[in-house]
Amino acid sequence: MSEWIGAIGFGIGLLAFVLGMTSIIMGFMGGGAGAKGMQHKIEYGFFGISGLVVSLLMGYALA
Repeated sequence: MSEWIGAIGFGIGLLAFVLGMTSIIMGFMGGGAGAKGMQHKIEYGFFGISGLVVSLLMGYALA
């Protein structure tokens, strides 16, 4: 049973890492102008950092 918990934790960590990196990349690619464009960049950055933090926490939980 512990192997299943480890596998699920790894899957969640991997998913969070991929979504975090994708959000950071999308933040750099955003081409909006003005305040709306900056709002999108901040949102993508927030979700990107949050995803990376969750992936680090899952890595720590598996160690």
